[in-house]
Amino acid sequence: MHHHKTTPESPIGIFDSGVGGLTVVRAMQTLLPAERIIYFGDTARVPYGSKSQVTIRKYAQDDTTILMRYQPKMIIVACNTVSALALDVVEKASGSIPVIGVLDAGAELAVSMSKGKHIGVIGTQATVCSNAYAYAINTLDPDIEVYSKACPLFVPLAEEGFTDHPATRLIAKEYLSAFDEEHIDTLVLGCTHYPILRNMIAETVGPDIRIIDSAEAVAQRAKALLEETSMLNTSGEPANPHLLVSDLPQKFSTLYRLFMGADMPDVELVDV
Repeated sequence: MHHHKTTPESPIGIFDSGVGGLTVVRAMQTLLPAERIIYFGDTARVPYGSKSQVTIRKYAQDDTTILMRYQPKMIIVACNTVSALALDVVEKASGSIPVIGVLDAGAELAVSMSKGKHIGVIGTQATVCSNAYAYAINTLDPDIEVYSKACPLFVPLAEEGFTDHPATRLIAKEYLSAFDEEHIDTLVLGCTHYPILRNMIAETVGPDIRIIDSAEAVAQRAKALLEETSMLNTSGEPANPHLLVSDLPQKFSTLYRLFMGADMPDVELVDV
């Protein structure tokens, strides 16, 4: 792997299986408005959460390769499924630059927030089956009980813009009732789509449960790491993220608006 020389002005590469990772882009822009962001959403092959580990690892390799063309100073894996099952693939493909996954960042924040040591995690089938959140949380604190629930229907509901819809409310009640007897005090949104449904999820679980948004957690961790390594971009003016996608679905501009609360900048189509 050739090492490229990164500078504080180098961009930050962020990838996800689709549009969900835009919640990470938004959190990064809020916290680090001067940073240049290159975002790749693998919209042609979304979703990853229902695929096998072999396939997920291959996709992680492809996604990293695409971002590495832009000589980023850091890569953020906005996809929880890749964070759970293929973070090592990304680290290997990115050479010497730091790699941050949403999963570890979310787990760390959850552990620091939970007083009662009962944490709930919701995510895709692959993320939940991998048990990666429980592992990451218990590595930090072995006494914490972790309860996980796959919520596959949340992704299409979020993408449909059904953020405040009776159908979503019904499904949220159905999924989240799994935690009724578990006395959790903290719930990790273990999929980057879920912040779109945050209010509904919060209403369903009630005011006593603290919601952990891994998108915010990963942005905080990125900021800390850039400060430690003196790689913060101090010269930049706030700019639109540069968007790369592997397919331009008709809904993309609507989805961009939904996730970013802004109109879509130019998008570049890339082959995977």
